Amino acid sequence: MKIAILSGKGGAGKTLIAVNLAAAAKKATYIDCDVEEPNGRLFFNPTDVKETPVNTLLPKFDATLCTGCLECVQFCRFNALVYIKEKPKLFDEICHSCGGCQMVCKAGAISEVEHPVGHIEQGFHHDICVITGILNPGEASGIPVIKNAQKQGFEQEGLIVIDCPPGSACSVMESVSAADCCILVAEPTAFGFHNFRMNYELVTLLGKPCGVVINKQDQPYQPLEQFCIEHHLPVLMRIPYNQNFAALASKGEIICEKDETAKAMFAELLKKIGGVAK
Repeated sequence: MKIAILSGKGGAGKTLIAVNLAAAAKKATYIDCDVEEPNGRLFFNPTDVKETPVNTLLPKFDATLCTGCLECVQFCRFNALVYIKEKPKLFDEICHSCGGCQMVCKAGAISEVEHPVGHIEQGFHHDICVITGILNPGEASGIPVIKNAQKQGFEQEGLIVIDCPPGSACSVMESVSAADCCILVAEPTAFGFHNFRMNYELVTLLGKPCGVVINKQDQPYQPLEQFCIEHHLPVLMRIPYNQNFAALASKGEIICEKDETAKAMFAELLKKIGGVAK
């Protein structure tokens, strides 16, 4: 089973849920697709880590062969190519590495070169395979790194927990596309509820069954509660403000490994998720 953990905003507790869910399962695969800020490894502190580079292909132009026909410019639907002063120019930050420009170039003036965009770390925390996607600073899109991280993770057997990027952009869509179910992590505040609804709209469009975890709840936030009732969204777990939970997490500890209450809560969450995925 592949479970995607989402939150509409940073700081809602998405990684906390994802890390502890994988740890509660004892034997699982954790994939950190939050490639701009991958924090799961800080909790797992994996051993036997191996790195794999992630590269994309970018077009390279031979000006001596280019005829200025503009076929490549007209083909590129992402507007990553222009023709200026009798030379083709590439805006590599918006190139999607589709290879189409090379295919349509009748003069053979376009080749492809590798461009490093990040790397994947794979290690272990006891029987948990920890896979972390890490995007190079300054890169515009993390999707190639996310795809490679999931490719490595999906080779593993058993439970797979996908820690998605925050928000509801393309990187989130890529992260949840292969998931069997989604867990939406929400804060019981007006801001948290606003972003939660965007997440819900996304997973609904993708046809993914989902449930809700409400984090940092000292009292019910009525709009969120009413929304879940109206949309038949099961609230799978409510995490109250807890001084011990906060202290453990601040030290980079996995709370379900250190606190018996947390251990029972996440074990129960695992059971409930089996029902959500059906």
